[in-house]
Amino acid sequence: MGIGLVVISAAGYGSGSILAAPIYATGVDWLMLVGWRFLIGAALGWLWVLSSSGRRAALRRLSRRQVGIALALGALFTGNAGPYYAGLETVPASLAGVIVYTYPVMVAVLSLWFATRLVGRRPWIAAGLAVAGSALALGGIDVDEAPPVSGLVLVFLSGFIYSVWIILSARLSGERRDHLAPDSNEAGTAAGDAAVTTTVMMTATAAVYAIVAIVLGRPLHPASVPAAAWPGIVAVAFVASFLAIQTFYAGARRIGAARAALTATVEPLIIVVLAWIFLDQTLAPIQLAGAALIIIGVVIAQTSPRPMGAPEPARPLEAEG
Repeated sequence: MGIGLVVISAAGYGSGSILAAPIYATGVDWLMLVGWRFLIGAALGWLWVLSSSGRRAALRRLSRRQVGIALALGALFTGNAGPYYAGLETVPASLAGVIVYTYPVMVAVLSLWFATRLVGRRPWIAAGLAVAGSALALGGIDVDEAPPVSGLVLVFLSGFIYSVWIILSARLSGERRDHLAPDSNEAGTAAGDAAVTTTVMMTATAAVYAIVAIVLGRPLHPASVPAAAWPGIVAVAFVASFLAIQTFYAGARRIGAARAALTATVEPLIIVVLAWIFLDQTLAPIQLAGAALIIIGVVIAQTSPRPMGAPEPARPLEAEG
């Protein structure tokens, strides 16, 4: 059951990448898409939270510090979602899905200095495999049809910012190199309620994008969105924000965060398959080999031995690009 929920989550995140292409074709750009994605996702989250007395109680138990952390993480998350969806304007979804999934290895390496560190050589082996896999993925691009370098850089930047976000979220919760987060093993806390914390986070993310739109003089009225784009935008908000977040947390509660993070590595494969079915996008054999190396690197990083008493590997707390 738990593994199935995490796979559904990965499919939801991957579907967002695929749905972006037809949305862009209507004239909507990445800023409008991600802004409405998180606004609608947050609205669905609040409906879910307020529909249950238990979740309403968990919301009331949130401390100011917990709310502040969730808001800060939501603001920082814009640095992941924005570059990724901006990159999707020019980079095929199948290739972007392979490249961005180097982030779990980045987390493993960053954990050596900023969180409970992994031991042994495995993080470095994993990093090497991820670099080699990315090189193969990029090396298989047809130079006559290559996406612009700026788009590829945005996708890489998205993965890096996401890995930094994960490390900072772990440190803000109290995790350090030598001890667990204070509340990491306490069940039933308000901060541990996925629906509550993710809804607060998505609200902050939506607010940041709204501010950016205002500063840039972009229209915020729903009438500015082409009618043909609304079905896709609502679908992205539901499957890639609300549904994916909830199913990931439900699955993680059943099988544990480390195993859930490992199971979620099916996402780039899901993106490649969906891109092939719906967008007629394919990867060359050398790019498929690169994808395999990246996934192997993620598995090695996630299964590295950890010091006695150390927490599970750092992982996404509220959402993915």
